Amino acid sequence: MSGSLGRIHAVVMRHIQLWRSSVMRLVDSIYWPAVQMVMWGFLTQYLMPQASFVAQAAGVLLSGLLLWEVVVRGNLSLSIAFLEEIWSRNLGHLFVSPIRSWELAAGIVIAALLRTLLGLVPVSLLAWAFFGYSIYSLGMPLIAFFCILQMFSWSIGLAMSGLVMRVGQSAESFAWAAVFILMPVSGVYYPISVLPQWLQVIAHALPTAYVFEGMRGIMTDRTVHWDMLAVALGLSIVYLIVGFQVFQWFFRSSRRAGSLLGQGE
Repeated sequence: MSGSLGRIHAVVMRHIQLWRSSVMRLVDSIYWPAVQMVMWGFLTQYLMPQASFVAQAAGVLLSGLLLWEVVVRGNLSLSIAFLEEIWSRNLGHLFVSPIRSWELAAGIVIAALLRTLLGLVPVSLLAWAFFGYSIYSLGMPLIAFFCILQMFSWSIGLAMSGLVMRVGQSAESFAWAAVFILMPVSGVYYPISVLPQWLQVIAHALPTAYVFEGMRGIMTDRTVHWDMLAVALGLSIVYLIVGFQVFQWFFRSSRRAGSLLGQGE
């Protein structure tokens, strides 16, 4: 077990050294969430005097934006951490070492978590500085929201990383776009009830829908829906297990096909 922890630590430290040698790798994690937050923040400030409903909804919109960025940044940070190994032609070198596929997956998950935190914590403080809104006002449920959304984003990132490992860099676009397909049915800015019935069925199979419904419940009714959080947590765990198994399956398939050593730019 100590050997596994050492190898996972080595993967994490490799990515930390990459960030230290090129700060621009981290700027991307802050830049896009900050741009979106400022754009939506000023839009809501403009609309607030126009209608009392919009005035009440301003915090809901900013909260939805920041929580959705947890999903986006989690998925992209994991995908980028894996793609770094492909871009540097390091994937083949890793797998001729004693490292196992699950250890690599654990390492890039931890690296993705660190990168997400490094990006979103400053952006959440900018939201407070610019608009006087603190997402931390959600209280302890915010920790649950963050953990649930991160696990779900990792499941997508692991599955997409496995796809890139098997198919090659032609599948990179899926790594960037996969999470955005789910945004319309996640209820980020509106209740799930506004969707057509058949889309509501899809939404209720996603942990994101329960998280954003729970967020609005706290902000509008001051009620924490623990039942929603429990369902969302269970779904995220299931998706994370499935995502890891997909990653493992693609790894075994790539090894049989002999495509691991041929990855790279």
